Amino acid sequence: MIHNLPVKSLVHKGLTIEGYSRAAVQTYWRIPELKLGFDFGAQPWAFMVTPTWFVSHTHIDHVVALPVYVARRRMMKMEAPTIYLPEAAIDPIQRILRLFTRLDRGRLPCNLLPIKPGDEVELSREHVVTVSETTHRIPSLGFVVWERRRKLRPEFSHLSGEQIRDLRLGGTEVTHELRMPRVAYLGDSTAAGLDRCPAMYEAQVLITELTFVAPGHRKDKIQKFGHMHLDDLLVRRERFKNELIIAAHFSTRYSSQQIKHWVTQAVPDMLDGRLHLWL
Repeated sequence: MIHNLPVKSLVHKGLTIEGYSRAAVQTYWRIPELKLGFDFGAQPWAFMVTPTWFVSHTHIDHVVALPVYVARRRMMKMEAPTIYLPEAAIDPIQRILRLFTRLDRGRLPCNLLPIKPGDEVELSREHVVTVSETTHRIPSLGFVVWERRRKLRPEFSHLSGEQIRDLRLGGTEVTHELRMPRVAYLGDSTAAGLDRCPAMYEAQVLITELTFVAPGHRKDKIQKFGHMHLDDLLVRRERFKNELIIAAHFSTRYSSQQIKHWVTQAVPDMLDGRLHLWL
């Protein structure tokens, strides 16, 4: 039996959200059906099979297990994974991997690709990831995974199948792309990270940090360190159209009981039952 790290799991409309997050300890998430993950604060053994990862920022509790993941895939003779990182992180991470290669005397093959706000990453014909800017103490990014489909343009809806085929063969674009935001991942950020990316409020599933929940914490200090307070979520209540809101990355100053107490006091209906505390 392989001993493992803590992993919670929740299924929503055919997508499994797995992982764990606690501020200053470790953050790691994956969605097996999409074959992608977010952040490397640790690396549960089962997560090794996921081939594509997006790193929100390079604080230790979000990136320290990246070499472990790459080494395990090489050891298990898997193909080199693809890891998307903030632009500024590429060179330092490459240097770190080179040093580990010298220490370990084993190759660490991986594709490290830079991303920045406004970028789009094609995962497949059905899915694309968009990148947005978040607000933290170091350069940081948020991500939205979109499902996309092709739909016949309305002006051609009256045509027969043969007529549509002929138009297509003649070079006419007869369909247009429809996108639906399935999963949004904020990473570590003040609420400004949400506000900069309206799709985060629209995604079926939102994974958001909620580091501070105690009533007495100073909001200016929380913002200075690039995090959110429960009050930030409450003042935006009407903006959240998400079907499921996963709140995580709680401060280690709190016990699980304290978190539940303060949140349920402030939000007794748990945002109409949509708010899930990842404890």
